[in-house]
Amino acid sequence: MTRPTTAPRHVPPTAERYSVVAQRTYAASPLGLPYSRHEVDAVLWPDVAGLPSARPGHTAVARFLVGRALRKLSLVDPAGDGRPGAGGAPTMTLHDPDAFYRRIARDGLIGFGESYMAGEWDSNDLPGVLTVLAAHAEDLVPAPLRRLRPLWAHARPGSDRNTPLGARRNIHRHYDLSNDLFAAFLDPTLTYSSAVFTAFPARFESLASAQHRKIDRLLDLAQVHDGTRLLEIGTGWGELALRAAGRGAHVTTLTLSTEQAELARTRIRSAGLDDRVEVQVRDYRNIEGHYDAVVSVEMIEAVGAEYWPSYFAALRGALAPGGRIALQAITMGHRQMLDTAATHTWISKYVFPGGLIPSREAIAEHAGAAGLRTVADNGYGDHYAETLRLWRERFTAQQETVTNLGFDAVFHRMWELYLAYSEAGFRSRYLDVRQILLTEGTPR
Repeated sequence: MTRPTTAPRHVPPTAERYSVVAQRTYAASPLGLPYSRHEVDAVLWPDVAGLPSARPGHTAVARFLVGRALRKLSLVDPAGDGRPGAGGAPTMTLHDPDAFYRRIARDGLIGFGESYMAGEWDSNDLPGVLTVLAAHAEDLVPAPLRRLRPLWAHARPGSDRNTPLGARRNIHRHYDLSNDLFAAFLDPTLTYSSAVFTAFPARFESLASAQHRKIDRLLDLAQVHDGTRLLEIGTGWGELALRAAGRGAHVTTLTLSTEQAELARTRIRSAGLDDRVEVQVRDYRNIEGHYDAVVSVEMIEAVGAEYWPSYFAALRGALAPGGRIALQAITMGHRQMLDTAATHTWISKYVFPGGLIPSREAIAEHAGAAGLRTVADNGYGDHYAETLRLWRERFTAQQETVTNLGFDAVFHRMWELYLAYSEAGFRSRYLDVRQILLTEGTPR
């Protein structure tokens, strides 16, 4: 196959390459945030064209460890020879095994992802391959070799910390890529979080109603009705605010994404609900006022563990007496969360800088420390796997549209891997998604 290429780092951005991001970032960030040339290059041109240096011994270890994992799969090498996996296992094709193992030896799972971005491996079932690997993650590295983890696991960069300025920059890097990009694969509600379906397998045509079902469950959980003063932390493109305003609520919704805020205001205005909804570009740490209900959908993952105490203190501080907080949160196991918190991952490097998925224990601990108790906690991870499948299939089908927006082959593979990687996390049950109700009071 033809491997995707990246522009040399000295080449200035053009309308043909990542045009939306490049033009806005170099002209002036919409948030007024200065970016160094190095930081912009890291966002616009993932450096996968060249191979990193790696010690032969490290590469040999990578071959051994990854070879163990790949036994669960059907494997095809460059010569066309194969090794069948167990009972209909998905196939992984290595186009350049030397580059593949070398990247992993140098950067671990970041290298694994970058190898896909570089076109060094493919699969007939990308989420299937990743699901198998995720399901056996605990068995991949023998206990005596786990102490070698620091050889390829990098610490998170301090520049990704979600300080008030850092949070704005991190949100800008993902959510301000292009409203048109997200519209290319999301349903007409532009809802970028897990839906709740009535039947599997789900169809894209049912996604909008499934998103409304999810939103309605959260609004019911928070007891949002006519006259409710509702605070939403994390506007998205405004669908929850529209739905709440349709119930008669008065909504204040916060976002750090100027792109999302602009489109959300347009949608709210078009619906004739701008007298009931106020969209503010504001950090959750600067909330003003008190509210009968607070809703926050998949926002905690972007906060960062360092700032979870501030996040829950802000939730508690915004609550009027007797109020209710409804959260939707992606979760992972507590030990897995602790390992991930200390590691710079492929997702944190390329997709969600500064983010960390919490565990249920972490949520309960920090909520309790803020004077909140958990009243309800329900999971539905299978629904997120279906949501991600629909997004991934839609994104793949819209390849020409995405290309015409200025995003190149490396970005296509990066985004496809992100969606498949996330889907696999839920299919393997490594990840879950929860709807959680918090109220005032000491945890029982």
